[in-house]
Parts: sequence; C-alpha cells; structure tokens
Amino acid sequence: MSAPAAPRKAVAAEGYQALWSHNKDTGDVFKQTSDDIKEERKAAAPVMTNYYYDLATDLYEYGWGTSFHFARMFTGSSFASNIARHEDYLALKLGLKPGMRVLDVGCGVGGPLREIAKFSGATVVGLNNNQYQVERCKMYNKKFGLEAITDVVKGNFLEIPFPDNTFDAIYSIEATCHAPHPSQVYGEIFRVLKPGGKYACYEWCTTAKYDENDREQRLAIHQIEEGDSIPHLYRTYESLAAVRSVGFDVIEEYDLADPEFNKPWGAQTPWYGPLAGIMANYSVDEFLRYFRSSKIGGTITDVFVSVMEFVGLAPKGTKAASQTLITASEGLVYSGKKETFTPMYFFLGKKPEA
Repeated sequence: MSAPAAPRKAVAAEGYQALWSHNKDTGDVFKQTSDDIKEERKAAAPVMTNYYYDLATDLYEYGWGTSFHFARMFTGSSFASNIARHEDYLALKLGLKPGMRVLDVGCGVGGPLREIAKFSGATVVGLNNNQYQVERCKMYNKKFGLEAITDVVKGNFLEIPFPDNTFDAIYSIEATCHAPHPSQVYGEIFRVLKPGGKYACYEWCTTAKYDENDREQRLAIHQIEEGDSIPHLYRTYESLAAVRSVGFDVIEEYDLADPEFNKPWGAQTPWYGPLAGIMANYSVDEFLRYFRSSKIGGTITDVFVSVMEFVGLAPKGTKAASQTLITASEGLVYSGKKETFTPMYFFLGKKPEA
C-alpha cells in the first residue's frame, strides 16, 4: 500500500503547521498556549489529527513499528515483548475471550488489535478516522491471516458509527487524547458498550507534578501537544472525572508510569527510554531499533528525508513530519524525566447493568 499521495501530504503539512503557527514568532509559550488558541485547536481536532497522521504514519512505522504507543520497559525484555505485554495487559483486565466482540478506539495501523485478537481469541474491530491508516490496517490484517478475527472501520470517535450497546468490551491505547475533551469520546464509548461491559484505557495526561506556570515545563508539554496533534493535555484527575461523568463505574485507576507504582515489579528502564537511547535489552537488533527512535537516529532521519524531499524522491511534507516528531520527542523525554506527564494513565470502567 503506497503512502498518501504527494499532493495530499503537502496539503497536510501546510494545514497542520497553520494550526500551530499562532504567536510562534513571539517565542512566548504562554501566548502560544492561551485559552483562546487552544479552543481553536479543539474545534479543529478531527481535521488536525487527520493532517497529522497523513504526515507521520510512515515515519512512525519506520521508527517504532505498527503499535504506536509506549510501554513499561522491563529490563531484559525486547522492545517488541514489552510493547505486546502492554497490550495484553488490557486484554487481561477486560477478561477477553473467544466469542466476544471488542472495539479498539483509535486503532492506528492495527498492531495492538492484532496482538490482542491473537492473545485472547476475541474478535477485535478497529476504529480510525484516517483513511491511510485504515488501508494500512486492512493490509496488515490480511497479510497476517487475521481477517476472520479482526476488522477496521473508518469513523470519527466523537460520533462512533455503531448502534448503542454493540460491543462486549472496548479499549483505547493513547488515542483518546486527540479528542477536544475526554468526556466527548468517553460518552460515545459508553453508548456503544453493552451494559455490564468494561472499558480499559491508557490515557495521555499531565500529572500532579506539572506546574503550568513553570516556563520550561509548559514548553515541554506544548511540544508534546504540537508534536503529537493534541489540542490540550488534561490532568489525570480531569480524565478520571470525565470517565465517571458519562456513567462509568471506575473499578481501577493508576499511573503505570509512576516509579512508586512500579517498585514491586523490579528492574525497569523508563517508558521514554527508546526516545532517549536507554535500552532495556542489549542486542544488535535492539540497538538498531532503539537507534532509529533515539534523538541521534531522529536527527539522521531528518537530514535524510530533507535531502530526499529536496531532490523530489520524497513528497513535500516529509521533512515537516520528521521535524514534528523531533519536537514531540524533546517534550516527551523532558516531561518524562520530570514526571510531569504520563502516556499510560490507566483506568478500567464498567457500564452499569441495565
């Protein structure tokens, strides 16, 4: 399956950059993140995120694989096994089994849904609003012979295209942060989940340690928002309040990135390790993978795609996509070290029985 057509990628680059250009020339992060500007981005969120994934998908697959998310990085485990474990944890918490019909909200190119379908035997349907990623997901499902227990549907998660009470269980992995407000997407998830069904989520949030009046901390969070198409990062307590406000009974909630929470599990490297070149497992294959996603690897990739775009071998917009991901990486590593941000605030909610 080919990448998004060159003109479309160029349009995406121009459109995405325009949404993040407000007050950029001032160099003042407080002006760039004012309430009125954030409201503009919230209103444009579905379009903005489509632009973003038209730009970034190919680079994500090159640097990270087909599962676009972070994970707890257990020492001695490969990158791939840490990623799969993070996905299987949701299947375990949801009690998935053969015969169940499950929705993956914001499925990317389907790495998690294929892993969870294989792990649990449940039928997993992906929901994605980006046509290119939908095509990639279908291609991979067919390639790996999983069409009988996987599917993908194009649709906006603010208006999920399924009737009420359709799914036995639902999960989302670092996807609902693209919503203007979490209650909007959580409400739709609640609607299409069967009574008694469970919803498990890994949410991107700022933590209690985040000080929005600290210029450096605020700049790093802004880098995450700009580099990952997030109109506004909400705090953990705001996401928790939002999921409760739409009707869920919350069974469990905790931050899987919190070092204190993780003490019983023993040796781990930070979740942001792959971006910072901190390896959990030492081998040639792992070194190459970590190198691609590290700051040095990202810089080399940026130079390479700049040259490719200049000579016409890469579509216009590829360089912009690369630089957007570098911006995100800088903010993620800084905020991870400061513990002001988490990509894995976990909660498990249950829809009350009818």
